[in-house]
Amino acid sequence: MEKRVMTDSKRRRALIAASAVLGGVVVLSACSGSSDKASSPDSSKSSQAQADAAAAEDASAAKIVIAPKAGTQNAGINSDAKVTVSEGKLTQVAMTTAAGAAVKGTISADGASWKPDAQLDRSTTYKIDATATDAKGRQAHENSSFTTVSPANSFIGNFTPEDGSTVGVGMPVSINFNKAITDKKAVQSAVTVTSSAGQEVVGHWFSGTRLDFRPDQYWKEGSTVTLKLALDGVEGANGVTGVQDKTVTFKIGRNQVSVVDAKAHTMKVMQDGAVIKTIPISAGSPEHTTYNGQMVISEKYKQTRMNGATVGFTDSDGKGEYDIKDVPHAMRLSNSGTFIHGNYWGAKSIFGSTNTSHGCVGLSDTKGANDPNTSAAWFYNHSLVGDVVIVKNSNDKTIQPDNGLNGWNLSWSAWKAASAV
Repeated sequence: MEKRVMTDSKRRRALIAASAVLGGVVVLSACSGSSDKASSPDSSKSSQAQADAAAAEDASAAKIVIAPKAGTQNAGINSDAKVTVSEGKLTQVAMTTAAGAAVKGTISADGASWKPDAQLDRSTTYKIDATATDAKGRQAHENSSFTTVSPANSFIGNFTPEDGSTVGVGMPVSINFNKAITDKKAVQSAVTVTSSAGQEVVGHWFSGTRLDFRPDQYWKEGSTVTLKLALDGVEGANGVTGVQDKTVTFKIGRNQVSVVDAKAHTMKVMQDGAVIKTIPISAGSPEHTTYNGQMVISEKYKQTRMNGATVGFTDSDGKGEYDIKDVPHAMRLSNSGTFIHGNYWGAKSIFGSTNTSHGCVGLSDTKGANDPNTSAAWFYNHSLVGDVVIVKNSNDKTIQPDNGLNGWNLSWSAWKAASAV
C-alpha cells in the first residue's frame, strides 16, 4: 500500500473544510428553532417561574405557626412555646434542646395545636420542627429556634400562703420578688387574687420587691381564696421578665381573733366575736415594751431557739442577753422578732400580773412542750397561721404594717393608695 504523506498545506485545507461542515451543522440546528431560545437567560427564568407556580399550586393548604418567633432570645418558660395550624392538622412535632435532648409534648385531640408537657428550662436554646397535612393529604413543614430567658433576665415571686393550706382570717397574700420591680402596673395587672365570698381584694406595694393583697375587712370564714400568677413573659423591669404561670388556692378557716391587753395582763381568744377563753399573759417589760396593733401569726414552731443577739439584745461581751434553745409553742408575729410563745423559765406568778419579756407575749408553759394542759399548749393547738393577735394598752407604738404580715394596721384608703392598678 502506498504510504501518503500529508503536507502542511493539505492539512490546513482539510481543517478549513471540517470547520465549514461543523459550522453548517450548527446553522442547521439553529434554524430548526429548538435550542437557541431555550438556553437564553429570559427563557430559563420563564421556565423556572412556571415550575414554581406549578409547585405552589400543588402545595399544602396547611399553615403552621410556631411560637416564639425564630431567633427570640428571652422566651418564657411556661406558655410561650406552642405550635398551631390552620387548614390542616399537625401530624408530628419534634422539640429538642441544642444538645439534642428531646422534649416531650402533646398534639391536641383535634390536631390544631401542640405544646410541651412541662415547664422549659431557663437559658436553654430549643428547636421545633413541625409537620402538618391538609385535607388532600399534602404535607407542610415549619421549623423555629429560640432561647429561653436567663436567670439574670427573669424574676419570680415567692408567695405565701401555700397552695392547699387552711389559714386564719387575717392571712394576706404576700409576694416577695427576687428582683426589684419598676413596672409595678404591668406586674400587678398580671396577678389576681379573688375570694369565693366576693370580697374586693386590692394589692399594696410595700417596696419594689413586695406586693401584698387583702380585702377591706378580714377574709370571710370558710371562703376560698385564689391567687393567679400570670407573670410568664411580663416585663417587670428593663430587660427582666417573669417566668411564672401558676394558680394557688387556699381555704379560710374559722374566724379567730385574740386580743392581748398589756395593761390587764390578759388575752381574750374570740371566735366569731365571742370569747372562748381568757388566758393570763406576760407582755414586754417597761424597758422592752410590746408593739401595739394587729399582728398576724406567720409561723408556728413547737420548739425553737431564741437568741437575743439576733434582734439586738446583747450584753457587754456581745453575746445575747438571753439564749434559750427550746422555747416551746412559739408563733411569730413580726419579722423583727415578736412572738407569742410559751414560757417555762419564769415564775408562774408573773402570768396575769406583770410584764417581764423582751417584747414578746408569754404564756405559761412547761419545758419540753409536751404538756397539753398548759395555756401555751392550748393556744398553740387552737391557732392557725393567719390568725390575728391584737395587742393594746402597751406603752409602745403601733407596729409598722410591713413588719411581718401586718398590713391590717393601714386604713383601707391608705392600703389602696399604694396599688399600681
